[in-house]
Amino acid sequence: MKKRNLILSIFTPLLLVTVGCNSDYLETEPTQFITQEQLGEAASTNPDILRGTVTGIYTLMFEEGTGGTTGHNDFGQKGVDIWTDMLSGDMALSQNTYNWYRNFVDYQSTVDFTRNENYVPWRYYYRIIRSTNIVIKALGGDDAVPELAENRWLLGQAKALRAYAYFYLTQLYTREYEPTREILPIYTDPEQQAQPKSTTEQVYALIESDLTDAIDFMADFTRTAKNQIDADVAKGLLAYTYASRGNNEDAYLLTEEIINSGSFSITTTSELTGGFNDVNTPSWMWGVNLTPDQGLDLISWWGQMDYFTYSYQTAGDRKSIDRALWDAIPAGDVRKTQFTAGTGYRPVNKFYHPARVVNGQRIIETDYIYMRIDEMYLLNAETAAKTGREDEARDRLVELLSNRVPSTAYIASLTGLNLQDEIYKQTRIELWGEGKSYLAMKRNQATINRGSNHLFQAGVAVPYNDPRLKFSIPQAEILYNPFISDQN
Repeated sequence: MKKRNLILSIFTPLLLVTVGCNSDYLETEPTQFITQEQLGEAASTNPDILRGTVTGIYTLMFEEGTGGTTGHNDFGQKGVDIWTDMLSGDMALSQNTYNWYRNFVDYQSTVDFTRNENYVPWRYYYRIIRSTNIVIKALGGDDAVPELAENRWLLGQAKALRAYAYFYLTQLYTREYEPTREILPIYTDPEQQAQPKSTTEQVYALIESDLTDAIDFMADFTRTAKNQIDADVAKGLLAYTYASRGNNEDAYLLTEEIINSGSFSITTTSELTGGFNDVNTPSWMWGVNLTPDQGLDLISWWGQMDYFTYSYQTAGDRKSIDRALWDAIPAGDVRKTQFTAGTGYRPVNKFYHPARVVNGQRIIETDYIYMRIDEMYLLNAETAAKTGREDEARDRLVELLSNRVPSTAYIASLTGLNLQDEIYKQTRIELWGEGKSYLAMKRNQATINRGSNHLFQAGVAVPYNDPRLKFSIPQAEILYNPFISDQN
């Protein structure tokens, strides 16, 4: 890769857009050529136009610039996943050349509301929210139950996507679950103007209501592509929501349902080192098939993470597994081979373009993963242990690890906090680089101790609820929403 193609400024100028007061704030392409009224009229008899609108919302999840900037770290959900993996401490910036993550990993960006890192997720998720509100309103609003089955499925997907966006906002912009704390503005209508913050309890009530409706509406829905949310994915999102606020009982029951459905199989030994690049992998619950027609290039998750893609991973912004976490993986565990010491503990055997030519993939054709069944096994084990079902927790852990480690015999003796700690460690190992370690860090109220291969803040103990581990409400929102005057 030619260095001149990657020399970029540390900061992209912050794009100040009107938040709340101006309906343009969350304007999104799927509806720019049709009015809300036209959508509503069309929806009652012909779902085709709304189907296209929902497809456009899914596209926002992976397109570059969906957070409102031209930054090379602004590319939807997987861009957020890199940030959260870094905040969890499990992903180390072990070499820095181009500065896209330098200030972030040094805990400077999250506490400074003028930084783009705070603006990008805020705009991205509220853009999803406004787009889903357009669909929900066209289908009759929050209390509607459409007569046409396809409209019911579309409403279910829209509600699940809105809940997904609000869930991530609660995780990123709050330190911990505090029911009465005012945290985020709620928008449930695309025509709403600026709103004040609602309480944590109110935001969670909307998330849980949306996901419960989505599960009901999509009970008979068979999706045509894995980028679409179906009832199982909605259950997974709801299980994460329950667990994040300490409702481990309901999270346990939901993950049991997903696992026992038999719709997905545990990732095999060969798939664990197979590149994580194919949405058709049987363990993948939710992901997207990326093709060259979509035109993704350097500004993408693969462009930041893959040694075998024309990328920052080869050019000087090295993302590696935390050395202490790698050391904690026992010899003989197949997941230890996902990383190699010779490449600075980069994930060269976990995520890669199939051709395995260094800098080989330029236009992205490898797929994105959002959720897999292995997460549900780990969350099931975690919530089982936290609700006193230790036998069930051990059994689930054994099921998952039986094709990963030489022996699972040690699990039989684990109880209490030792069992919970082991499940948390296995979650960090299993899901490294997939954007789930941050959620687990918060659920388990962990303290971050970065290993020796972090360029910044190595060895500094940071508890899960430290202000440095959350994003700040961005300057744009504070400037243009008269009801919000602080970063927290």
